[in-house]
Amino acid sequence: MNMITAAPMPDVQSSEDSRNIVIQRVGVKSVTYPMLVATQDGPQPSVAVIDMYVALPAHAKGTHMSRFLEVLEDFNAPLSAETLSTLMATMLTRLDADSGVIEMRMPYFVRKTAPVSGVKSLLDHQLTLRAEQENGCLSITQQILTPVTSLCPCSKEISIYGAHNQRSHIIIAATLAQGTALPVQDLIDIAEASASCQLWGLLKRPDEKYVTERAYENPKFVEDLVRDIAVALSADARVARYEVSSENFESIHNHSAFAWLSGPQ
Repeated sequence: MNMITAAPMPDVQSSEDSRNIVIQRVGVKSVTYPMLVATQDGPQPSVAVIDMYVALPAHAKGTHMSRFLEVLEDFNAPLSAETLSTLMATMLTRLDADSGVIEMRMPYFVRKTAPVSGVKSLLDHQLTLRAEQENGCLSITQQILTPVTSLCPCSKEISIYGAHNQRSHIIIAATLAQGTALPVQDLIDIAEASASCQLWGLLKRPDEKYVTERAYENPKFVEDLVRDIAVALSADARVARYEVSSENFESIHNHSAFAWLSGPQ
């Protein structure tokens, strides 16, 4: 019986490139992949859209794209700042690189209890986790989009009765101080505390009464929202730097009101 021996296949990516040009980021983009996310209630299943890049030195012709997916296949820990750091180290080792970026975007659900009836329901947020390593320095950023309610202080002041309100999207991007952990729920709590009122997925009539009256008693401009959050983040030793924005989907205009700031200031 004759044995067939496969001939070695050429590794074109590992060949030399003569153009002497560094590529800062090369890799895979928009990979859809199931993930577990660490939460205060335990690991939560989600589906992430993932970008993974490394730097390519001037002498290398290409990177090994399949290895990015191999790194994901071998990763089975719930996502957190700590495990994302481990994933970055694994990627850089596997791709023989010294700098890289990993960004994961996914739905993030919080089970909430309505303020009066006590009925429970899920509220969806959008979570982005980003790791970036360069010159031996690793930074981890957690970004969360939290929906809330805001009520206009000016409308309340000038109206005989009532005031216009709107749903708002608050985005907090917090880059963590070295060696610290920051639960995503803490950022959500900060966003909700800054709003006229928080949101729930399911409300009964007594809850609707509470939400309406709570918002009326706590009016906030879009500027108030981002400033209140900045105060809270600036006082948090776990946060090295931050970006905060709020988009208010106006109920009496066909445009949004928007504010953005970064800090510490």
